[in-house]
Parts: sequence; C-alpha cells; structure tokens
Amino acid sequence: MTVELQLSSQADDQLIAAFFRQSQGQWRSERRYYTLPQGEVKEMNSFLTIRFLEQGDPELIELARLHELEDETAMTCGAIVSWDSENRISGHTESKGSTLFGVIGSVLYRDRGFATSKPITAGFYFTNPDTLCLRTEYKGSVFEEELKLIGDKYRTRQTVISRFGEQVMIGQYLEKRMG
Repeated sequence: MTVELQLSSQADDQLIAAFFRQSQGQWRSERRYYTLPQGEVKEMNSFLTIRFLEQGDPELIELARLHELEDETAMTCGAIVSWDSENRISGHTESKGSTLFGVIGSVLYRDRGFATSKPITAGFYFTNPDTLCLRTEYKGSVFEEELKLIGDKYRTRQTVISRFGEQVMIGQYLEKRMG
C-alpha cells in the first residue's frame, strides 16, 4: 500500500467514524418519495435509532462473517440503524427493521440492501466532513445517496434510485434529532 493510499484510508476511517458518532441517537425522519417519470408522491414518517459500533464489536464481527471476510476484526467502525416507518397520510406502518453497517477503507459493508435481504457493499466518499456520499449497485440498480449533517440537530438525505440507467425514484428526507 502506498503512503498516499494509506493516508487516504486513515482519513476515510476518521471521517466515517466521526460521522457515525455525530449521527448516533434518535431521529424523526420526514420522507418524501417521488416515483419517476409519473411524479407520484409518497410521504412517510420514520423514527430512527442510530448506534455507533467500535472496531471489534460483536455485531461487526458477525457482519464480517456474513461477507466471508478473512479478518473478522478488519472493520474499523460501524453503526446499526433501526427504523419504524409509517405512511404520513394513513398512519399505517410501512416498514420496520434494522441495518448493520461496517467500514473497511472506503467500502461500507451492509447486512442487507435497500431492495434485498442479502449482504451488500457500497462505496463512499466525503465532499466535506459533514456530507457523506454513498453509491450502491446490485441487480441492475444503482442507489446514490447523500447524507448531510446540519449542526447537531438536523440531517438531510437524498437518494436517487436508477434501474438499468434510468432514474426511477428520488427520496428526500429531513431528519430531526429527538430529545
């Protein structure tokens, strides 16, 4: 590994760990999904709980096993995100669950994807210390996401989902820290 690549990897580790730590806690997320090209809108409310995971955490070791990594302690940090989402109009529960994230270099390992229960990976980078960008690809779909910390009380997110090169959905989120 070159010195430049090693420094870049260390910077990624520090940025993602700081981002996960700052995101830790409980959030209320107001979500709006636009289906393209029709423009159909779906509005959701979600309650999120985010917990930071240190290197060597048993949940990260399990994630490494899911991804069949040789070194089960290689993930430098991670987070577990739990959610409970309801349709804003009807009040009916839409989804409930959790996702486990772990980091090695500039790769984000997940125990499941947006549209699959199978383990997946995403590439990530930062445009600045408060803005995390992710790109996930599988089964002909691409998920591009930007998460931005705004002070310590707000986050915004935007997700663009494409299938076979055509944009099919945009998700926009305003997340407010609870408590």
